[in-house]
Amino acid sequence: MIAEHLDRLAGGRNFEIRIAEELRIHPRTRRAFNAVVWILCAELLVGSVAIVVGVVLAMAGESVSWAVWFRGLVVFGITVTLFYFVWRAVVGYYWAYSRLRLFSSIFPIVTLVIAAIPGMYPFWMIAQQVFFSFLLFGVASILWSDHMRKAFAKPARRALV
Repeated sequence: MIAEHLDRLAGGRNFEIRIAEELRIHPRTRRAFNAVVWILCAELLVGSVAIVVGVVLAMAGESVSWAVWFRGLVVFGITVTLFYFVWRAVVGYYWAYSRLRLFSSIFPIVTLVIAAIPGMYPFWMIAQQVFFSFLLFGVASILWSDHMRKAFAKPARRALV
């Protein structure tokens, strides 16, 4: 199965570790993941709009830099990857929750730093990147909540045999 191979690749040594079923189906856990999915849907919309704006501007004869195209595709790719992590975290995989929490905390900072480089992006792309970061900070705040950190507590280290 493709998902199992991807899980092994993305999850590393903890790829098989899952949280207890009662924590996975807990109403607060389910609400948190529902909110994350909706925020990621907004992320996907924001990323799609950036690509559409680039296409419209290019078709109107405006010059659209390679940085805009590259960043638009990166945002789209990041969002798709985060959807994969959510899908696997919803079924209880610790590694997926861990990656989702990490990336939703780091990507917005990197995005804001890159967007702040003078002359790199047009204003509309900078605004899109700020909004993208704002949404991802929302995902991070949900995942760093007390309930979610307890539900997805870090597993004990396995002894090397």
